[in-house]
Amino acid sequence: MTADVWLPIPPDEIEGLPEGPAYRHWDGEDTYPADPADCAYYVVPYMKPSGIGVRPLPEMRSVQVVQTLSAGIDHVEAGLKHLPAGVRLCNARGVHEASTAELTLALILASLRGIPDFVRAQDRGEWLGGGFRPALADRTVLIVGYGSIGAAIEDRLVPFEVAPVVRVARSARASERGPVHPLTALPDLLPQADVVVLSTPLTEATRGLVDAEFLARMKDGALLVNVARGPVVDTKALLAELESGRLTAALDVTDPEPLPQGHPLWHAPGIVVSPHAGGPTSAFLPRAKRLLVDQLNRFVNREPLRNVILTTGA
Repeated sequence: MTADVWLPIPPDEIEGLPEGPAYRHWDGEDTYPADPADCAYYVVPYMKPSGIGVRPLPEMRSVQVVQTLSAGIDHVEAGLKHLPAGVRLCNARGVHEASTAELTLALILASLRGIPDFVRAQDRGEWLGGGFRPALADRTVLIVGYGSIGAAIEDRLVPFEVAPVVRVARSARASERGPVHPLTALPDLLPQADVVVLSTPLTEATRGLVDAEFLARMKDGALLVNVARGPVVDTKALLAELESGRLTAALDVTDPEPLPQGHPLWHAPGIVVSPHAGGPTSAFLPRAKRLLVDQLNRFVNREPLRNVILTTGA
């Protein structure tokens, strides 16, 4: 086959790409590597400012596949209206689970055990001893958004001897580890949880999901961890709970993002903030390359693609 494939990773750095397509390297630069109208398979640049990845979409009149290297697809949804019918949108399921789950555990442990306080005390040369800190052991953890990342988080929670993990997704189903409850069950589940982890995609159903009512149902002293997307949480409502001292939070994503200097979230009591660091680790590149090689071999051989989230016009 002859078709252009746009890759944000230089093609000579990816072993195993199938012969046939013309590979073009584009990682969000101002100048395109070729005519976007000739692109058949478009891999969206990873971790670029909003709008860059969707910029060529209106000109991609021959595109058949749009592939993200992120688990979420919200950053490209605005450009889908420009595409012809029949374009498959695929995400990067299988790339980010390990790294995001690792960071989730790090945020939980840092928050419960007071690691940021220890680091600040170290900077002052102060031995911050005395007093008991919450442990993760015997805590009830509620995972809101039980896809592949949510399942990977639970896999890493189990060795820490947590109390029952409670799972919530868009709709009820069974999993290997136990039942998954629907979102409608949250009002009854939230008061039971010591730690609430958000790993849900950003959709119209989850935007603002964690509002004042959601937070009010969380138990006193509970920890909210967001490794999903910032707009899943109502920032104003969360700030009110943090400033009252009733809840604590660990956020890898925020709304707005990046969090601007001087924003009250930076200095709210009981908060840990990481700069959307769940995915970009040493594990990303080899897993992303394996995904692309597999997907492009499937594409060239006209085999079913993995991770198809939607098809335009369907």
